[in-house]
Amino acid sequence: MAFVPVYILILIFTIVIDYFAGISIERFQGKRRKLILLISLIANIGVLVVFKYYNFAIENISVVLRSIGLPSKIPYLSILLPIGLSFHTFQAMSYTIEVYRGNQKAEKHFGIYALYVMFYPQLVAGPIERPQNVLHQFYEKKQFNYYHVSRGLKLMLWGLFKKVVIADRLSVYVDTVFNHVGSKEFGSPTYVLAAVLFSIQIYCDFSGYSDMALGAAEVMGFKLMKNFSRPYFAKSIREFWTRWHISLSTWFRDYVYFPLGGNRVSLNRWIFNLFVVFLLSGLWHGANWTYIVWGALHGVFMGINAILSKLKKAKTSENYDSNVFISFLKMAGVFILVSFAWVFFRANTMNDAIGVFKNILHWKSGLFLGPIQSLIYSFAGLLILIAAEAKQEFFNKRFSISQSSHTVIRWAYCIILIFMILSIGVFNGSQFIYFQF
Repeated sequence: MAFVPVYILILIFTIVIDYFAGISIERFQGKRRKLILLISLIANIGVLVVFKYYNFAIENISVVLRSIGLPSKIPYLSILLPIGLSFHTFQAMSYTIEVYRGNQKAEKHFGIYALYVMFYPQLVAGPIERPQNVLHQFYEKKQFNYYHVSRGLKLMLWGLFKKVVIADRLSVYVDTVFNHVGSKEFGSPTYVLAAVLFSIQIYCDFSGYSDMALGAAEVMGFKLMKNFSRPYFAKSIREFWTRWHISLSTWFRDYVYFPLGGNRVSLNRWIFNLFVVFLLSGLWHGANWTYIVWGALHGVFMGINAILSKLKKAKTSENYDSNVFISFLKMAGVFILVSFAWVFFRANTMNDAIGVFKNILHWKSGLFLGPIQSLIYSFAGLLILIAAEAKQEFFNKRFSISQSSHTVIRWAYCIILIFMILSIGVFNGSQFIYFQF
């Protein structure tokens, strides 16, 4: 509403449609239930199509028409994309689907249902919640709880640290390179470094938001689903997607992948199902060919993973699995593949993405360091992040700032984070990357 006040009508429209759809689905039987569900889904997807994909579709149709010598007279829409539209649309769709499946009772209280769609901590960038997890929490009387308030504030502090000390510092370098692809100042190592740093930037930016969303909710006594679980420690692409943007991955799993047949089909159909899911995931992220290619790449990666899992007749021996060197190689391999795909995600255009790879392949020495001070500051924060996540991953999975057994250690962590945020954090108002989705 701060940008376009009338946009609140988008939320009101989908809330009213889905509220009555849920009640009607529960009341009726047979084909009428399916019809009501279909109307609800069309309304939600229709809003997405108009605001997010209409101009993209018209642009591509115009290109095709011009290529065959026909004029394109289809008008473009002069509209802004509402912040977080894809997130609350998918959350609203999960409600009617779960009511239709009989996993959730229809919510009769209009205000409670509206709160489910508009709950402020996760409204603009998730996690994409399910009604079974949060609706009942809105009926519970909340009392002040020191532990939850303390834990929530510390989680928000950790998320803010990842955002302003690491992600926004790295963005200074990453934006310089990706916004000037082809610059004579940049050698091949520059593009490699920028790709690696963007992998770290987007993780710290998005997981930082998720931490703050979960923390803000916990301060008020609400528990939201975990959205990240140290994804760059994954040893396979499949494992990566069980750790990255978990709420979206499970959404596509439950509402697209399983209905298509999942992996209980032939190998060719299984690969097809995976590819469709990740192609849709790429399109969900944005109306741009770069996102579609990014999703398609992960679809290919997952398809190869499926083939290898079929060919693998025996499980890896325990000794092989416990080999530290092999585990490290697997993690490095996953990180390289993911970083390769992230280039398309970050590039402004397909030409820029191709340009990055051309500059890497046509090797040219020279490393651009640019704003070296920002890099040094971000690396200092990155060391803290790696140490904390490595401790969680390998030594104590329950470890966190708020769960350390020593009061002195907890306070020391908090003071260090606050000092780094205030002294080297970036406060130029840069938004979270996923706000655009």
